[in-house]
Amino acid sequence: MLTGMQIAVIGGDARQLEVIRKLTEQDAKLWLIGFEQLDHAFSGAVKEKMEDVDFSEIDAIILPVPGTNLKGEVETIFSNEIVFITEELLAKTPPNCTIYSGISNAYLNGITKKTNRKLIQLFERDDVAIYNSIPTVEGTIMMAIQHTDFTIHGSKVVVLGLGRVGMSVARTFQALGAKVKVGARRSEHMARITEMALHPFHLDQLKDEIKDADICINTIPVEVVTASVIAQMPSHTLIIDLASKPGGTDFRYAEKRGIKALLAPGLPGIVAPKTAGKILANVLSQLLTDELNKRKGKTT
Repeated sequence: MLTGMQIAVIGGDARQLEVIRKLTEQDAKLWLIGFEQLDHAFSGAVKEKMEDVDFSEIDAIILPVPGTNLKGEVETIFSNEIVFITEELLAKTPPNCTIYSGISNAYLNGITKKTNRKLIQLFERDDVAIYNSIPTVEGTIMMAIQHTDFTIHGSKVVVLGLGRVGMSVARTFQALGAKVKVGARRSEHMARITEMALHPFHLDQLKDEIKDADICINTIPVEVVTASVIAQMPSHTLIIDLASKPGGTDFRYAEKRGIKALLAPGLPGIVAPKTAGKILANVLSQLLTDELNKRKGKTT
């Protein structure tokens, strides 16, 4: 139980509703900022404007999956209000206040460091990333079906990266009957690709391996699908880029060549917000419970 904890949930999309539901069930006191257009009411959660919340009493701040933009603005789907997280606001919180976000950026890293507040990026956790790979793969399949005129079965698919998402994508497309090649750099990844009965290749060979691709799925958050790589693709190739913004594809050149390239970060929140929200809610619940128990231990 989270009895006694005061938590500010600032902005977000439908995934945050599952987080709010879970934490109120555990008896936390929630302040909802950027939710005034939300019709649903949660017992134990109060909708407030930023200036009306006493942040000196807040034990934790929960931000949306993207965190903030580089100006500190927070995405608020359920509000027309523009909400910012600032260094001055964090400085008002107790020293042990923890900020939770899906991912971070230079701005959010900077203000939490300057105020000496703990920042936890949920998407850096293996469990969250692995659970999220399930709706990500389903969304990728949906996009592949919607944007091609051929079946996945029998198609030639190139997956770039064998991280937590890349592995799930490669395995699932193989199970659907695609001929899957996976590009990686690390020797242990090459070994794992072979063990999975897939065709491995080093990313340095990408220009050659991409020449017959029907679908290219990138999971690497640096530009690997460059103009010179795109120049080698068949004109019908579909690029689905799952990496976080700005992705790993030269979208300008893809458009110039007439190749369809789709940037699709955050698929879990689009195709399965309820499931994606429950994943975040369960992890946040455990982290907050651990934090509360730790504080109680210090005071006894």
